[in-house]
Amino acid sequence: MADLTTSIQQAHAELKTSGPRTVRHILGLSGGKDSAALAVLMHKRVPQMEYFFCDTHKELPETYEFLDRLKARLGIKITHLSAERGFDHWLQVYGGVLPSPKMRWCTKQLKIVPLEQYVGDDEAVSYIGIRADEHRDGYISTKPNIRACFPFKEEGLVKGDIVRLLEESGIGMPKYYQWRSRSGCYFCFFQRKYEWVRLADEHPDLFALAVVYEQSHADGRRFTWARNETLLELIARRDEVIAEHEHARARQAARAAPRTPLAEVLAAALDEEDDELGCVVCHV
Repeated sequence: MADLTTSIQQAHAELKTSGPRTVRHILGLSGGKDSAALAVLMHKRVPQMEYFFCDTHKELPETYEFLDRLKARLGIKITHLSAERGFDHWLQVYGGVLPSPKMRWCTKQLKIVPLEQYVGDDEAVSYIGIRADEHRDGYISTKPNIRACFPFKEEGLVKGDIVRLLEESGIGMPKYYQWRSRSGCYFCFFQRKYEWVRLADEHPDLFALAVVYEQSHADGRRFTWARNETLLELIARRDEVIAEHEHARARQAARAAPRTPLAEVLAAALDEEDDELGCVVCHV
């Protein structure tokens, strides 16, 4: 008992001399517009902010280019976090089952685990770029030492404000928004079928690698990235997919207000084709 009392007294003494624990401020960048705009908003407000990017090493080249642009323009450091074992290892662990909206093991193993290891047991405030016009909360850690903060929601900022922040900062939008509506891995299962077709146009080497992932099952099982068809089946009806998308985009353009950014028209058209929400950890 005497030893325990002594230990408690020593712990109290250490707390008094060391002062309160430092709270870390962290902001995860996905390579998308919302988290980038949040960095623009917060980098002068919170000078001690730590910026990080969970790198799956399966990203689009445009994602890395956009992060470099953001880093140079704001003068910030971006820490790249990587899982101890990569995608191919975890694909084997999960029996060759490709990640899907119902089984997002890639998000857990390649995004959430590296983030929580990075924070450890430190007290941290995590700044998340969910807008006021979105009806979702994003990833909120179950660890009691990580508290979520939503500046856009608190200040009532919506999509137009995010575009304005990026334009006024000189950073602009990621280049992949010309043909894709969200960030994420090149083989992200949340891609719409039009986006898969455009991936084949923009990065045929990456599309080919995604096809290999579908075909690499010696036991004859069939897993597909897109719903109800393989990528080769999808690309075989390329003209049909593009025609459907163009019709949807024409409808959205007719409904849109004058001077609506092309990226917003594209996103609306894709939502008309498939309104399933993507994973916020990857795409904000």
